[in-house]
Amino acid sequence: MRSTIEAVGAYLPTREVTTAQLLAQLAVDAPLDLEKVSGVRARRVRGESEDSFTIALAAARGALANSRYDAADLDVIISCSITRTRGEDFCLEPSFALMLRSALGASSAIHFDVSNACAGMMTGVLLLDRMIRSGAVRRGMVVSGECITPIADTAVREIDQKYDPQFASLTVGDAGAAVVLDGTDGPGLDYVELNTSAAFAQLCLGMPSDKGPGVALYTDNRAMHNESRYLLWTSRHQEFLAARGSSFAAEGYDYLIHHQFSGPAVELINKIAEREFDAAMPPGLAVLDKYGNTASTSHFVVLHDALRQGLIAPGSKVLLVPAASGVVAGFLSVTIGDLRV
Repeated sequence: MRSTIEAVGAYLPTREVTTAQLLAQLAVDAPLDLEKVSGVRARRVRGESEDSFTIALAAARGALANSRYDAADLDVIISCSITRTRGEDFCLEPSFALMLRSALGASSAIHFDVSNACAGMMTGVLLLDRMIRSGAVRRGMVVSGECITPIADTAVREIDQKYDPQFASLTVGDAGAAVVLDGTDGPGLDYVELNTSAAFAQLCLGMPSDKGPGVALYTDNRAMHNESRYLLWTSRHQEFLAARGSSFAAEGYDYLIHHQFSGPAVELINKIAEREFDAAMPPGLAVLDKYGNTASTSHFVVLHDALRQGLIAPGSKVLLVPAASGVVAGFLSVTIGDLRV
């Protein structure tokens, strides 16, 4: 028995803001072509009545609409949002998972939140996979709603120097994603592993702004995006596959989904990976250009988008590679079943 992705849902706000529109609001001239260096042309931004909770709830309902299960059939709900806003409030208690359980009508589900930066949903899937394989639960939902563009609002107000640690905040977008997992004897999760290298924890920090009201994200982009950090994925993946008596090429991945944070950086990662694995990278799936970096939801927003477009056939083997503050690296391999979106 192993777990499988039984259904996927996603929600993107309707309002679109382009990178050009965002840069035009800066008080200083942009020191770089952000669209070129990030690959982000546009992003979706919450509506006036939307917040982390409403976005997560919409994604959860979308997943259930694509599932053969009802909310009452779920044994567990795991919420993985970085942002946990309801209206103007940032909620710590009660848990987001409890509030989502109540709104969905999943009255018998156990519930808890997990926070692991942009690897949050990947962490939730790892936990639910282990719970299903152990027999602790039969099925459950991993969900996240990210209303993260307030850090872009803060950056627009506060950026005042050529190389400002808030520039990465201008690449984010709001989105929700949810997956339903259950047990199967057929196609499903081949494996999921994560590792944290806390030595890099100070390189990307979200916190209240040190200049004024609002939340901010401070990133040392030069230290974050370099070969030594990218090798955290390849070295651990190599060790894992070697222990299985396998190799990257032998695994036969059909598609690769990286965390959606920078197009040029992903190109560099792939070049390093081809060298380290001595193998070509599979075709990449991405939505970075139109949705930006949607934080913990990014891999599953990509997966949902690709399924909706009919790009992934049943039986395809997809590799998901996180890149999260902390720093969290790792990999998730899943063989896709007959999913509808």
